Amino acid sequence: MEQSTVDEMLAWSSSVRLASVAEKLRARGFEAEVCATREEARTRVMAFAESAKSVGFGGSLSVACLNLTRELREAGKEILNHGFPNLTPEERMEIMRRQLTCDLFLASSNAVTEDGVLVNIDGNGNRVAAMFFGPRQVVLVVGRNKLVTGGVHGALARIAAVAGPVNAHRLGRKTPCAATGRCAECSGVCPESICRVTTIIKQRPSVTPITVLLVNEDLGL
Repeated sequence: MEQSTVDEMLAWSSSVRLASVAEKLRARGFEAEVCATREEARTRVMAFAESAKSVGFGGSLSVACLNLTRELREAGKEILNHGFPNLTPEERMEIMRRQLTCDLFLASSNAVTEDGVLVNIDGNGNRVAAMFFGPRQVVLVVGRNKLVTGGVHGALARIAAVAGPVNAHRLGRKTPCAATGRCAECSGVCPESICRVTTIIKQRPSVTPITVLLVNEDLGL
C-alpha cells in the first residue's frame, strides 16, 4: 500500500473521530465545527473576525499556524497579542488585561477529551480566564493531536507529557521539565513553573459563546 493511501485512511479515521467529538461538544453547549485543513480553519476564523474590532491572541501555537495577524491588521482590526517582541512587562500585562474584554479571543486547548471536555493548564491564568469569561466571542483552534482518551485524567497526562515540558522549553523557563522533557510535578517549589492554574470546562459557560474548530491536522503542542 502506498504512503498516500495510508495517509488518506488515517485522515478518514481522524475525521470520524473529530465528528464524534464535535457532537459531544455540541451536547455540552459549545459550537463545534470540523475543518479538514488549517486553511479551512483560517477561513472560518476570518469569518468570525469580520464583525470584531479587537482580536486577542492567547499565545497559542495552533493559532499561530494559521498566520492571521497580517490579514487582520489589513482589515483594520486591533491586535491584542502579548507575545509581540520588544514589549515591556507593563505593556504585556496591559495587553493581557485587555484580552479579557476583546471582541474575539483566539486560543487553543491543551487537550480535549473524547466526550467533549476542555482541559487546560496555565502559568499566569490570563489565557484560560479569557477562554471562559469576558470576550464577546471565543474561538478555539484544536488540532487532532489534542484529542485524548481516558477523560480528564488522560487530558492531564497529555499535558504533563507533551504540552507542559515542550512549552517550558520553548519559553526558556528554568524548570526541571524544560531540561529533561518530563514533568517533575514541581508545583509550589519552582518559581518559573508554567503549571499553576488548571481549568476543566465541562459545559459552555453561561454568558460566553465558545466555538471549537476541530482541525484534521496536527497543530501546536
